[in-house]
Amino acid sequence: MSALPAGEPGSEVLVPHWLDGPRRTQLATAVRNALSSRPVHPVAVIHLEDVLTELHVAAARDAVWPASAARVRLATGWDDDVLPVRLSAAELSSVLALPDLPAPVRDLLGGTA
Repeated sequence: MSALPAGEPGSEVLVPHWLDGPRRTQLATAVRNALSSRPVHPVAVIHLEDVLTELHVAAARDAVWPASAARVRLATGWDDDVLPVRLSAAELSSVLALPDLPAPVRDLLGGTA
């Protein structure tokens, strides 16, 4: 293990947002629609593409290491299709800036649900 130099930023924090299958589909659809139907700032494009990647990674992570999410689902009573989608602050901001993001997804990601 090495120490980070003083004053250097650390690695970016990824926050899990627990989304069921329909909400993950709505999120992916909104991101794909935004990327294909209107001009998006180049930096936001990178973040939104990373969100699409994370949606795939979340499913793969659960297939390879199912016990971690299963423990959370058991403790919370959530359905089996609820998975953690880990987003950085920049990715989350880019998603929340989408005007066509469905309200249920916006509420979950915005912390108001």
